[in-house]
Order: sequence, then structure tokens, then C-alpha cells
Amino acid sequence: MIDLLIRNCHLPDRDPAVDIAIVDGRIAHLGTAGAPAPEEAREVVDAGGRLLTPGLVESHIHLDKALLTGRVTTTAGTLDEAIRVTGEAKRRFTVEDIQARARQVLDLAIAAGTTTMRTHVEVDPIVGLAGMEAILPLKREYAAALDLQICAFAQEGILQSPGTETLLRRALGMGADLVGGCPYNDTDAAEHIRIVFALARAFDVDIDFHVDFSDEPDHLHVREIAERTVRQGWQGRVAVGHLTELAALDEVLADDVIAVIAAAKLGVICLPATDLYLMGRSDRLNVRRGLTPIRRLLAAGVPVALATNNVRNPFTPVGTADLAHLTFLAAVAAHMGTPDDLRALVDTITTHPARILNLADVGLAVGCRADLVLWDCERADEVVTAQPGRRLVVKHGRVTVESTRHVRWRWREDK
Repeated sequence: MIDLLIRNCHLPDRDPAVDIAIVDGRIAHLGTAGAPAPEEAREVVDAGGRLLTPGLVESHIHLDKALLTGRVTTTAGTLDEAIRVTGEAKRRFTVEDIQARARQVLDLAIAAGTTTMRTHVEVDPIVGLAGMEAILPLKREYAAALDLQICAFAQEGILQSPGTETLLRRALGMGADLVGGCPYNDTDAAEHIRIVFALARAFDVDIDFHVDFSDEPDHLHVREIAERTVRQGWQGRVAVGHLTELAALDEVLADDVIAVIAAAKLGVICLPATDLYLMGRSDRLNVRRGLTPIRRLLAAGVPVALATNNVRNPFTPVGTADLAHLTFLAAVAAHMGTPDDLRALVDTITTHPARILNLADVGLAVGCRADLVLWDCERADEVVTAQPGRRLVVKHGRVTVESTRHVRWRWREDK
């Protein structure tokens, strides 16, 4: 028996419309001929020619410090200020408080089509392990709708925040899936990077760095990260977020660094809402956009993901946890408006982040996992340009979200 049969759906790079049959959480049939009959399926959906894509993959978000608007006050709008005031707010976090805010964001993300998420959970002497204690149960609670990866993250530094390394070890022992570092916010970046890699080796986990987050190329710690990645044999297991300093290099230097990134098989995660908001703050003329060069990285074969980062806090005062919104931002801010660019942006919220998170069998082919989104449009470029609604979200082959939109044109009725 077929669990779910989706009929008459368009795929991003394929015509005509196809039928997709799902069995045991995976795609069992995909094509225009030979599809099972409706009576062979437990549930049948007529897509009406709408677009079907893989489920959205949120590769970088902070559930533990989301939705802080009203609790903190900022005036400068700088990265340093955001770190400082959020650190102060963390002193008042409780497990229950973190969970309540995280649930709101998870619900927003799932409704928007996110089926897999990696969240950074801050671990330091300020907040201790409260974030881990809050988020770990949510991993189980939301398992039917979303796979949640937890990254134990050292936002406050490791060397300048004694006790953090021990807390990171405890977080990994509790069940964190990977470890994250922030070398630009520590007294010795190289040692910070070394410690994070040592923890990754000790627990055999992946790594996710916040790195090179500045207007000027003041750090370029990504070179050290790439070197250690190759030395430790961690190729394909390391992601770097922000990387805005790469945009401040001339083309020759940028291509050199990008070649190093590609050789080490690093994944790059661009965070448009945060980076556009925080970068260029000191510029008074020709204010910089402060985005890592998405097109150049993609051209070099580097997987690039767009991700949310923060939702309504000092780092990012806006946010809906809808990854499609970030493709809209990137199309404008990164000058990615050609048909090929627009289709590539859809990959930055589906297949590219899946590759960075080392998710197996993500795609639209027989045998792939049935994590899917049915959009209220027909073409992939419309995901970016029109911001269509999500008609259905499918996780593990089961419909988890169903949405309809009704508009009544009363002004026409009055004629």
C-alpha cells in the first residue's frame, strides 16, 4: 500500500508534471507513467500543477535567544553591543523561558516548510547548561515534524570565559550533535579553534564556526579553520557562518581564500538578515552590504546555505523563521536576479544546507527521503520572486502541515 500519492506536481527542473508515490517515508515512484492508482494509496493529494521541492533546511538559527524584543534595549546597533546586551539578558534565562520562545520559532519554521533545523545553543558560565536542558526535550517533542540538530556553541569565547570548555564537554555528553566556536570573540583565536577541533575529535562530531564577522578583513580565521580541517581529516564536516570579511577582499585575494575553502570542503552559511543589519554600521558613504560573496562561492563549487540566524533580538530585530524570505533578501542584496540565480537560491535553502548538515538522501528522486514542500506556485523562481504560500509540508512521508488561503474580494461583490 502507498502511504501518500501526490499527483500532478511540478519539480524545479523538470517538465511535465509528475506523480510521486511515497512508501515508508521515502519516494518509491516519480514520473509521468506507471504511477500507482489512487485506490492503492492511503492518502491522495492532487497538487494541481503546483511546485514540489525538498523540505527546507534551516542550517543556522539560535532558538535559545530568539524573541527578546522588549527585554533588551539597543542604541548603537553594532555586533559588540548585541553580544553585550544579549549576554546580560542571558542571566535571566530559565529553562521554561527558553522553551517557550523556542516553541514559537519552531512552529513558525515548520509552517513555512522547514523539515530539518540546526540550532546553536549557547554554553558558557553565564547561562550554564540551561539552553541544553531546554532544547534537548524539544528535539523529541518535534520529531514528527522536524529533525533538530543541536550545536553546543561558545558565543562568549572559551579562553576569555573560563569553564566554557568543560561545559562544552558536558553538553556533548548530554547529547549535543556537534560543537560550535566563535574565534573572533576570544583572546586567542588560534587556540579557540584548536580546542573546538579537539572536542570534535574527542566526540567524533561535526563543527560549525561563527567566523570572520567584520566589515574589514581583520581576522580571516577561515584560513586556520581550513588548514585544521584538512590536517584532522574533517573535510565535509565543518561549516562556517557569516564570513562577511570575504566581501572586503579584492578579487584575487578573495579567489585565493575561496580556493582554500573549496579544497577543505567547508560549507558556507550566509545570514542575510543579520549581516545586512549589523555590517557597515560605521560607513557614512557607500554603505557596504556586508554579505559573503554568494555567487563567487557557488561558482567555485562551495555549498552555500541561507539561514535565519536570529529572530527578533539585538542581532536581528526582524524575523519570521521563513527561509523563503531570505532568498528574497539575497536576490536583491547579492544581485542574484537572473533565472539561473533565482533557481540557485532555492538550492541554498534545500539541497545546499542538506549537504552542509550531512543529511543523506535529500532530493527529488526514487529512494530519497520524503521531506517535501508543496508551494502555491508552479516554477522554482517564483519561490524567490513571489513568496508563495506553502500548501503542504511532508515529513517522513506524512503530511504535517496543510494550509489554505481564502481571499474574498468584497469590493467586487458590491458592483
